[in-house]
Amino acid sequence: QAPESFPPLRNEAAVRVLRGRMKGIQGHCNSCYMDAALFSLFSCTSVLDSMLFMPFPRCDRNVQGILRDEIVNPLRRTGFVRASSVMHLREQLTDKGQCSSFTNAEKDPEEFLTLIMQQILGIEPLLKLQSGGQKEQECYCYQIFMDKQEDLVVPDVQQLVERSFLSSDLKLVEIPSCFIIQMPRFGKEYKMFSKIIPSLELDITDLLLDSPRECCLCGDVATLECS
Repeated sequence: QAPESFPPLRNEAAVRVLRGRMKGIQGHCNSCYMDAALFSLFSCTSVLDSMLFMPFPRCDRNVQGILRDEIVNPLRRTGFVRASSVMHLREQLTDKGQCSSFTNAEKDPEEFLTLIMQQILGIEPLLKLQSGGQKEQECYCYQIFMDKQEDLVVPDVQQLVERSFLSSDLKLVEIPSCFIIQMPRFGKEYKMFSKIIPSLELDITDLLLDSPRECCLCGDVATLECS
C-alpha cells in the first residue's frame, strides 16, 4: 500500500517507471478488462483523480481508499500493482454491485466503470450524447461500434470515433470534461483491426451538437452539414 499520494507519470518518468518486466497491473482470474481500464485512467493522467479524493455524496470511502492506496499510488510510484490489490477491489465491487461474478468472470469495461463511478462513488455522467435529434443520453464512456470498412486497415482513434459517430448519427451535446473511449471489441476468433494507432490529440469539432463550424467551400460560418 502507498498512502502517500503520487502524481501521474509523464514523459521520461513514465518511460523509466513503466517500461520493462514486472511492470503494469498484474493479471489474475480474468481481470484484464479492469487492469487495462485502471491503467488507462490513472497511470499517466490526473483527469479523473477526483475519483480518488473527492467526498462525493454517495461515495464509498472504503472502495475509494483501496483504489487510491492499493492501486493508483503504487502504480505511479513503482509502476507495478499486485493482483491481490485488484482482487481486493473486485471483492468490494462484488459486495456493492450485487453481482457475484466480479471476482472471477470477464466483464465489459463499461459495466465496471458504471458500477464504480455511478453506484459506488456517485460521480455525475461524463458524456452527454444525442442521436438524431432525440432525447439526450448520459453515460460514462463511449464504445466504438461500426461495420467493417475495407479502406480502414490500420486506423487511428480519430478516424474510428468520427466514423462511429457518423454511422450512429450521434453528436456530443457539450464538450466533455473527460472522454473515455472503448475501442472496437474483438475476441480470439475475430479482430476487426489488427492494430489501432493512438491519436495523441482528438479533434471533436465536427462531433459537437450545434457548434459553429467553418464552411469547407467559402470559409464563412457553415449553415448546412452534409454527412
